[in-house]
Amino acid sequence: MATLAPIRLDLLSCSEAFNTATADADRNPRHSIGEVSAASGLTAHTLRWYERIGLLDAVDRSHSGQRRYSDADLARLAFLGRLRLTGMPVADMLRYVELVRAGEHTYDDRRDLLVAHREEVRQKIADLHATLAVLDYKIDLYSHKADTRTPQTRTPARIGTDRKSA
Repeated sequence: MATLAPIRLDLLSCSEAFNTATADADRNPRHSIGEVSAASGLTAHTLRWYERIGLLDAVDRSHSGQRRYSDADLARLAFLGRLRLTGMPVADMLRYVELVRAGEHTYDDRRDLLVAHREEVRQKIADLHATLAVLDYKIDLYSHKADTRTPQTRTPARIGTDRKSA
């Protein structure tokens, strides 16, 4: 009689699946909306909205009607979260998802959309670097001024009262 080899399942927790999202993620539905909300930082309301507007494919349901998300859903949510973090508008995210659904013949359009957005992100990063330089300058300026005052002339800082060097 043949003995069956034990099946080893390396099922990831919801947080692990979200944080290690891959394109070839498991498509078996098993994560509750509460677990996905905790792992992604998105509210249950936002997750349902993403599904309603089409950012997520229709989410599988348990026998009792509760949503069950797969690791593949988590991979998409992780990518969408990164796009949102860069400031991509939801309309552009929807366009991207529509292109993905349309198939491989949309690779050029997808790339073009992401290249255009990358340029916007690079400009925002440059603007943030310039702003950071101004903040560093102001902090250094105020640190120097605070160090040169005598203890008797030091007063609590008041927000919005520095009219000379603003």
